[in-house]
Amino acid sequence: MRIILNSNATAHDVAVVIGMARDVAGSREKVRVDHLDGRVVVNVLPNGQPFDPTEFNRLDSVETVDESETVYMLAGSTGIDPDTGYPRKVPVEIPSIDVSVGGHQFIVMAGPCAVENEDDLMFTARIAKESGAKLLRGGAFKPRTSPYSFQGLGDDGLKILSRVRAEIGIGVITEAMEPGAVGKVGEVSDVIQIGSRNMQNFPLLLEVGRQSKPVLLKRGMSATLDEWLGAAEYILNEGNPNVILCERGIRTFSRHSRHTLDIGVIPAIRERSGLPVIVDPSHSTGSSSRVPAMSKAAIAAGADGLLIEIHPQPDRALSDSFQTLSHEEFNNLMFEMKSIAKALGRGI
Repeated sequence: MRIILNSNATAHDVAVVIGMARDVAGSREKVRVDHLDGRVVVNVLPNGQPFDPTEFNRLDSVETVDESETVYMLAGSTGIDPDTGYPRKVPVEIPSIDVSVGGHQFIVMAGPCAVENEDDLMFTARIAKESGAKLLRGGAFKPRTSPYSFQGLGDDGLKILSRVRAEIGIGVITEAMEPGAVGKVGEVSDVIQIGSRNMQNFPLLLEVGRQSKPVLLKRGMSATLDEWLGAAEYILNEGNPNVILCERGIRTFSRHSRHTLDIGVIPAIRERSGLPVIVDPSHSTGSSSRVPAMSKAAIAAGADGLLIEIHPQPDRALSDSFQTLSHEEFNNLMFEMKSIAKALGRGI
């Protein structure tokens, strides 16, 4: 429920509405105050009880009461940008590397699907940084469909990531798979990744929501937009405002690609939420030959960045080799992306 006050509501009027809202919600923690076009908006989070708006509607200070219940009140509550008519974008700051996702700059994160050894990762990190990538991706822990597939190096992989980060001076994004691993992953990474299979791992979402480290939340492979934003809401509701969405393709009946990259979800998110959104063209297509085209489509559709898999020898990669770019291919793509970004008034 959202209670929108008139533009001339006084501080006393606001205090009265907030007090009434807390009575309805049964808890002060379930009442959030926001601003929309210069007006105060009092959001009352769902508590499962029926709601009667009569008492609010009879107040002269209240303009309207929106009784619709949304599962992503925080993810969508950013106020309206008068220039676009859509929710105002709220960039996610990564202070450890002085990078902002969702602002003027288009952010690229690149690296192998999984950390395999220190020499290869050091080489890849250097190439990624020289080409313009701001973060090095690489999984220390890898959820795999088959138990016989390479699962990552675990804690040893985190140690390698830490050494590479210190040596090359590039940010790191890596995945946490369970609540108990969030602490040690957060010590190494600048952004904690929540993978597609864990989009609705609610204990994990709650745990990353209890700290301030930026979180990249991948869309579940069969998740709707509402379910995706609902998962983001779990993180936001715990107090962590630093959520970056990542579209990585969904499962459809198509057989020509690993998944179907839902480019159309990017403007749809813009209409509902101010959270930044990036695109993973590697996992969505499953083919390195299609990554460049989908990367260009992503920036044209309004994405805030890319998450790309690269490897010094893609054919020898222990995870997802078919969708991985070589260093030379990545360099070429970044050259083209910089030209496109410049034409769109953005930087990389």
